[in-house]
Amino acid sequence: MSQERYPVLWIGQVAVVTLPVEIDVTNADTVGEELFAVLNQSAALLVADMSKTNFCDSSGVSALVRAFRRADASGQAMRFVVSTPAVQRVLSITGVDRLVRVYPSVAASLGDPNGPVDQARPDGATAKADTDGGA
Repeated sequence: MSQERYPVLWIGQVAVVTLPVEIDVTNADTVGEELFAVLNQSAALLVADMSKTNFCDSSGVSALVRAFRRADASGQAMRFVVSTPAVQRVLSITGVDRLVRVYPSVAASLGDPNGPVDQARPDGATAKADTDGGA
């Protein structure tokens, strides 16, 4: 078991990780490590709860995308919960919202009619996210 830095709620094989108010260069590596640690505990679905996150810079986006790619490569699913316009905009600008399903609440992410472990991408195609901020 990892020494969890962020709260993790397990519901069967579904893990909901509550991420911090800000995800930036000062904590992006820690966020990524925590997400990888949960994936290593065999979560079939990882929900990254960013409902309280009001800032996410490019290093945060990169950490989130790395975790998604790891989940995808391992046959695990990952979803994001985002409720703040600033974070929604960052995910939209970088294309991450076309790579990973984004929900307005944890309840919505868990109640998706496609089932808890749907691997389908939001747009039904393979998408690439701009994780370097367009540079």
